[in-house]
Amino acid sequence: SSVDYYHGPGLDEGLKILQKVKKEFGFSVLSDIHHPSEAAAAAEVLDILQIPAYLCMQTSLVVEAAKTGKVVNLKHGQFLAPENMKHPIKKIQSTGNDNIVLTERGYTFGYNDLVVDPRSFYHFNQMGYPVVFDVTHSIRKYGIPSADSKGGAREFLPTLSRSGVAAGVDGVFIETHPTPETALCDAASQLCVFDLEEFMKPLLEIHAVNKKYAMHNVEQ
Repeated sequence: SSVDYYHGPGLDEGLKILQKVKKEFGFSVLSDIHHPSEAAAAAEVLDILQIPAYLCMQTSLVVEAAKTGKVVNLKHGQFLAPENMKHPIKKIQSTGNDNIVLTERGYTFGYNDLVVDPRSFYHFNQMGYPVVFDVTHSIRKYGIPSADSKGGAREFLPTLSRSGVAAGVDGVFIETHPTPETALCDAASQLCVFDLEEFMKPLLEIHAVNKKYAMHNVEQ
């Protein structure tokens, strides 16, 4: 995030909002933590503690999140080979916590763009934990402010999400907003919340086909 743009309401106010959502709608709630000192307070409200992609190798942060006993959603660092996610996984396991979700969000090569490699989903599936595809963050354009209308490529959402589900992910992470163009962050990559139901229909159909025809290893 740029220092010139919205960073969220802060830990205390953010947790109050999520607690209200949890109470009123009965949803499980998830959010990032960015510092080890935030883990305990966040765990009092959140059902899942999310480790941001850039911070997935920060030992103290990952370990403190794991020590809470909550599910840890470990986002794949844009700089990390998929098989090397075994290292932050080991940090979580070292605390006795085996409640882990792995989330893919693409790779960056220094060209202000992200590339999603479907082979990552295969590697993550071999690690034995649920795999999620963060499709809306994967279409962000680096170097452009999050609130800028040119900061994402929303037109790729259907193609990428369907390919991820076809590749065997267990869930899809989708940011939504009633009016995405007015969102304070990720304005160019969010999906209009009123389009979400139609957007999900083909994904559920593809997922059903995957369950019917389970993937199997092909001999080398």
